[in-house]
Amino acid sequence: MVIRVGVTGHSDLTPLSHPVVASAVRRALAPHRGPALVGVSCLAPGADQIFAEAVLDLGGLLEVILPAPDYRERKIPEDNARRFDRLVDAASSVRMTGCPRSCRQAYLAASEAMLASVQTLIAVWDGRPATRLGSTGDVVLAAREIGLPLIVLWPPGVHRMSAPLPTSGQAAS
Repeated sequence: MVIRVGVTGHSDLTPLSHPVVASAVRRALAPHRGPALVGVSCLAPGADQIFAEAVLDLGGLLEVILPAPDYRERKIPEDNARRFDRLVDAASSVRMTGCPRSCRQAYLAASEAMLASVQTLIAVWDGRPATRLGSTGDVVLAAREIGLPLIVLWPPGVHRMSAPLPTSGQAAS
């Protein structure tokens, strides 16, 4: 039986967070390893690409939904382009949203298309509400609104570059 799993997550994870997130994502996907696993990702840097690599490493198929034709040129940092290209090349399918250019609305459209095509969602999410249209908090809210099963991952030791690190005596959020 095929299981279709989507991903949403922060793109600004600290470098030290990447292996921690990769381990958590692999653990969440491991029960579905093999060709019956289909991962759906928009391939943003960070959590989306970590998820895509885990799907492929576990023998699953990767489907990619890109926000717009200019997404790579406009939004993928130069130091991430090779990784992005490798994942696009490894995908069993790549499709666009129909938006003419990358923008917040295009990111939301890509996430909505992903949500409409999966049976469950993995969210690498710090639990904070969305601050921009189409960001991780928006996608989690949309998944909850449609009743999509949701696995939230935010393991100890994971941090975002844009979020302050907890000071001594404070718990991480």
